[in-house]
Amino acid sequence: MPRKSEKVRFPSAQGTPLVGRLERPPGETRAYALFAHCFTCSKDLKAVGWLSRALVDRGFAVLRFDFTGLGESEGDFADTNFSSNLDDLRAAVDFLRQEYQAPALLIGHSLGGAAVLAMAGEVAEVRAVATVGAPSNTDHLRDTLLDAAPELESADEAKVTLAGRSFRIKRQLLEDLAEDSVRQRVREMGKALLILHSPVDEVVGIDHARRIYEAARHPKSFVSLDDADHLLTRERDARYAAEVLAVWASRYLEEESSVETAADRPTLEAGFVQVEGGAEGYANRVYTARHQLAADEPTSVGGTDTGPNPYEFLLAALGTCTAMTLRMYADRKEWPLEGVKVRLHHEKIHAQDCADCATEKGKIDRLSRGLEILGPLSEAQRQRLLEIADRCPVHRTLTSETVIETQLLP
Repeated sequence: MPRKSEKVRFPSAQGTPLVGRLERPPGETRAYALFAHCFTCSKDLKAVGWLSRALVDRGFAVLRFDFTGLGESEGDFADTNFSSNLDDLRAAVDFLRQEYQAPALLIGHSLGGAAVLAMAGEVAEVRAVATVGAPSNTDHLRDTLLDAAPELESADEAKVTLAGRSFRIKRQLLEDLAEDSVRQRVREMGKALLILHSPVDEVVGIDHARRIYEAARHPKSFVSLDDADHLLTRERDARYAAEVLAVWASRYLEEESSVETAADRPTLEAGFVQVEGGAEGYANRVYTARHQLAADEPTSVGGTDTGPNPYEFLLAALGTCTAMTLRMYADRKEWPLEGVKVRLHHEKIHAQDCADCATEKGKIDRLSRGLEILGPLSEAQRQRLLEIADRCPVHRTLTSETVIETQLLP
């Protein structure tokens, strides 16, 4: 069966129409992906098409679109900048979320890679990000433009020739590029990251891949594109990149695959959680106002192991609350806390084995919590953070009187 391909239109943040192409597999869709092309490129660049179609062949739906003023999208390219590219990406995310399903995967080529890195942390549904030949900062493009048109240092605008094509560039683009810190956003985005880069890339050197990798937190991966050029002008290079990307993304998107569309998800206010179980088995979907998770039991007790079990969620709540509380306290004190690792365990023990428990008979629940505090802190500071751990709100909820009210809903 042929791929499903359609031209789509949606408004930019400024209201001008953006034009894209949405390609979907003939059968079940594993996840939606959003592709951001390189500076001055378009959705119709051969490499973009090859990469997108290879992903579609592996079950992904891919939206690629033209940024404002490029390709078929309206607007004046000279009035755009890196910030407006981010706004265009946000508009594309909103379009997918409203009309189909929010993207679980973001892919960016060259400056489009820097753009998805800068924006990924804002999109709750995104679970994985991949870049191809991406710069580690926007200064790289600024320097390239100044080399091509030194008069931009003082002139309001100039004509720049890149890859044999001429573009009108305004100085405001340089000023905007100088203000963005991509690597800081990489450190904070909290998504799985794949970096694809050629060691012989003459447009964006391989050192940029190293700097992105060093800035990112795990899970992160790097794959060399060997002798590929920056634009992946050989089809075999683009298809190789797509095949690696698809296999890698499956690890993080398998449970996100076409389980539902935006219309299927419940509408919840902030602070509410809804859990939905199926007709059989222990697999459940957990929904909040902006996120969704899987819950299950291990196969050893009859589950299918598609997500954490309820007690693991309980430990996760305590652990995340602990880490956040220590971070807030250290920031307020301006202490050099570089990270927190919280390891937790739940077990049932006999009450008589607990020296500090009021209960004397039967079994009780014991939660064990170990802290690894990273950074050049003094022993006194570490001991203080140990004390502060007991003040996290979830800890207080678990150790205070809690009332659970249950009722049938219509």
